[in-house]
Amino acid sequence: MNIKYRELHAHECERMKEINPARFIKRAWRSVDGVKKWVDLNWLDKDYPEGYDVHLAALHATFAGGGFAIGAFAGERLVGFCSVNRAVFGSRHRYVSLDQLYVDNMYQGQGVGKKLFFLSAKKARLWDVCKLYICAGSSEDTLAFYKSLGCVEALEVNQQLFESDVNDMQLEYRLI
Repeated sequence: MNIKYRELHAHECERMKEINPARFIKRAWRSVDGVKKWVDLNWLDKDYPEGYDVHLAALHATFAGGGFAIGAFAGERLVGFCSVNRAVFGSRHRYVSLDQLYVDNMYQGQGVGKKLFFLSAKKARLWDVCKLYICAGSSEDTLAFYKSLGCVEALEVNQQLFESDVNDMQLEYRLI
């Protein structure tokens, strides 16, 4: 597998359509009667959560706000990307949000997401921030992926991001 990584440019946002974001979600971490537990979903999610247009708008907003995105390419085709927003937040720690990380379903499990994550972390370190903040989907595979990278539950919760989807897990990754 010959994957090349480079920064994406704002005019390339629509290339997200080249990625097949479909994934099978076996289990997810959910609150049931006030208790957090694994719930069997056995569901094929064929698109970006909330749809392509929502994620395209978010990527445009990342660039408009001074953030960046790094893409993974198989030949000329975009097969994954990771975007980080520039706005710094947090009262005890200096966080920036890892806003999106998607890998084409045919390239998952091959280290593409891991490489995108660490390249993004390296670039975010240049902003003199302490941590990446990840509002991660609650699927078992997604949470296992972030845990394998060294992400832990966020010490400081961004209330706006938490309220955008209470099923998501609020994670952080230490940059320094």
